[in-house]
Amino acid sequence: MTELTFTCTGVRADPYAAGPTLVFRLRITAADDARVHALALQCQLRIEPSRRRYGDGEGRRLADLFGERSRWGSTLNPVQFAQVSLTVPGFTGVTEADLVVPCTYDTDIAASRYLGALEDGEAPLLLLFSGTAFTGAGGFQVEPVPWDREARFAMPVAVWHQMIEQHFPGCGWIRLPHDTMAALLDYRSRHALPSWEATVEALLTAAAPTPSAARLLGAPTAHLSTEGSAR
Repeated sequence: MTELTFTCTGVRADPYAAGPTLVFRLRITAADDARVHALALQCQLRIEPSRRRYGDGEGRRLADLFGERSRWGSTLNPVQFAQVSLTVPGFTGVTEADLVVPCTYDTDIAASRYLGALEDGEAPLLLLFSGTAFTGAGGFQVEPVPWDREARFAMPVAVWHQMIEQHFPGCGWIRLPHDTMAALLDYRSRHALPSWEATVEALLTAAAPTPSAARLLGAPTAHLSTEGSAR
């Protein structure tokens, strides 16, 4: 059986993709300069949160995923990031290929919420490979790619933020149910509000906003009270 090893050598955000997309650069090596006619790969990407440290701000933002820090010894479990297919053309010995990974900014997705919570440093990834290898120097053989083929990679957090900024410059994104969206649209129409931003600002003002919301709206935080927010 042909021995294959995989290494991830880098990642970049694709500036021309229709949606948020990361492109990982893979180096694939066949032992003994073996001839590989083609590879049909399944690639699974996981985040391994336990392999890095977190600042106080990151810890607060990750509490909904992993709970309080006192529990992180048992809750920092791997997070599924993506699963994609890749076809690699023929090579002898070693080759490189781009692994294109479509991403989402949906913060209901654990991987997006995790990566969005990181401020700097690197995100620890594990790439798992399986599939079929078509090999043979003087003939043609079909071999499975063993399930234990993997590669670890430390993805710069800045690349993720760059990718998101390309597609959602200066903005956030929230997924809402259809009935909630319909209620918001009705509220916007009844009050003749010019944008979704103005709609949310009006609702925050009516609800006696939190200090952070007050700063957004330009209201003095000294006038806020818990009694007003309860109403």
